[in-house]
Amino acid sequence: MGFALWLDQSAGTVWAQGTHEYRPMGTAVIARASQFHHRDFTQTRRRPGHLENSFAGFYGSLEEVNLTLRKQPGWKLRWTPGHLR
Repeated sequence: MGFALWLDQSAGTVWAQGTHEYRPMGTAVIARASQFHHRDFTQTRRRPGHLENSFAGFYGSLEEVNLTLRKQPGWKLRWTPGHLR
C-alpha cells in the first residue's frame, strides 16, 4: 500500500489517493490541519483536475503522511506523475 498526496493551497485541503495493485483504497480529502484515517477513503471520490501541478509526493503509510503533514514547513509541489492521471 502506498499513498499519493496533493495539496490544494487555495482551499486549505489535502488530497490522498491510496495506491495498491489488487484493491484500490480510493481517494480522501481532509483539512490541512487534520489527519487522515482509513475511513476517510472512498473509491468513488476523484481528485479534482486543477491539482495537476500540486503533487506533494508518494508515502508508504498513512502514519508517514500524517507525520509529514504535521512537520512539513514548506512544500515543493510538482506535476502529477503520468500513471496517476
